[in-house]
Amino acid sequence: MTATDAQVRIVMREREKGRTQEQAAATANLRSRKTAAKYEELGQLPSELREPRTYRTRADPFTEDWPEMEEMLVGAPELEAKALFEWLCAQHPGKYQEGQLRTFQRRVGRWRVLHCNQVAVLEQVHHPGEVLQTDGTWLTELGVTIQGEPFKHLLIHCVLPYSNWEWGRVAQSESLAAIKLGVQSTLVKLGYVPRFHQTDNSSAATHVLSAEERAKTDKRRGYTAGYLQLLDHYGMEPRTTHLDSPHENGDIESSNGGLKRALKQHLLLRGSCDFESIEAYEAFLGQAMDKRNCARQERLAEEMAVMKPLPTASLAICREEKVTVSKGSLIRVLRNTYSVPTSLIGHTVTVHIHEWHLEVYYGNELMETLPRLVGRRKHHINYRHLIGTLLRKPGGFRNYRYHNALFPSLVFRQAWEQLNQWYAPRKADLIYLRVLGLAARTLECDVAGALGRLRTTEARWNETDVERLLELAPAPAPEITRGEVTLDVYDQLLQEVCYEPA
Repeated sequence: MTATDAQVRIVMREREKGRTQEQAAATANLRSRKTAAKYEELGQLPSELREPRTYRTRADPFTEDWPEMEEMLVGAPELEAKALFEWLCAQHPGKYQEGQLRTFQRRVGRWRVLHCNQVAVLEQVHHPGEVLQTDGTWLTELGVTIQGEPFKHLLIHCVLPYSNWEWGRVAQSESLAAIKLGVQSTLVKLGYVPRFHQTDNSSAATHVLSAEERAKTDKRRGYTAGYLQLLDHYGMEPRTTHLDSPHENGDIESSNGGLKRALKQHLLLRGSCDFESIEAYEAFLGQAMDKRNCARQERLAEEMAVMKPLPTASLAICREEKVTVSKGSLIRVLRNTYSVPTSLIGHTVTVHIHEWHLEVYYGNELMETLPRLVGRRKHHINYRHLIGTLLRKPGGFRNYRYHNALFPSLVFRQAWEQLNQWYAPRKADLIYLRVLGLAARTLECDVAGALGRLRTTEARWNETDVERLLELAPAPAPEITRGEVTLDVYDQLLQEVCYEPA
């Protein structure tokens, strides 16, 4: 009779207590005393006596085609077993069944163990207060919306690897301005400065060196001036991962995943992914990170004890550029085009580039605040800047380079297309431009509502009909109570005045 390791251990324990073999066998639920005697004599457990099987219990269905499969795996070790099995089935129709996939996967898995070496994870020893790691991680997958609109964004995430203390700021790109915002906000929150700052080889922190510079330094990339200015201000030394080696930032990569999972749970508990503003969303993120940091205070204290205190002066996060306004009342900033008021044509303005917006200054006067575009060859044209020019030169409207930007919403475009069907091109353009001028002078939403109502009628309409729908009843004049006039107070004042002699 066979026995399990647990039963044999019970027999041994009972025999040490002075029980007979029959008593020990009964206690271990063994039917035969001989079984207890056998294992007592051998002094080994059943699992120690079992020899590994060296034979197959059934025929290998892939024996005939396996040499070809092995050649393919040698040539492309990254091939997945499922894809290879599907290819095999396509090459030999009817020979293999879908239920044999698991057997094939085990065969491929065994081949990988015997022939493919992997790169091991080398666990690092972190020292307190030594380094702050920074990485940009996209949070768009959380499904966050701002006032109902999808919010595409990433988090500039900063982590102290020793304590795992973390902080971050929302950004729309992994730009230098975003890195400055995230790192400076983290250091202000922390109140201390570590020795090193580590990031990957993003274009915000590094740039490709010229052939001459590469020969001198024996490096392919160097640090950007703006990034070095940030680190010099806080007294940190730069450190980056090696090229094509993202695993060297493994601590923050792991923290990115943990933070995303935590934020997903907090959003589920909140019951909504919609926020009133970016500021409200950042406050939510701050609360979530504060909760995660609560359990890290003990190790954080060890880091603070060896870090330098934060300098009192903060570094200006925004970047400045001086540009000249073109004849088209346009400026070009970071390879994108923006419209500005026509009064600035021909003048040089200073643009403060922030992460989410641009500020246009003429001298010390703030002239315009514009949303910052991410990418290249994009444009932001505000029809309010150009409507005066368009009304003076309506012929320039139809073929204007940024023609599509002059339709604030779909109803404006539909209105213009309807006008094109009724009137000659010039007259249709002029009517639309006058409607657009009305939107610039009043409320765009009111004009859009009026256009929506007019489009449901069959009669032709023009700008006068739109203006008529916008007319509101005059506000009632307030009733003024007529007060009683008395000169007694004035007479009393005259009696109290004393004139000094000259």
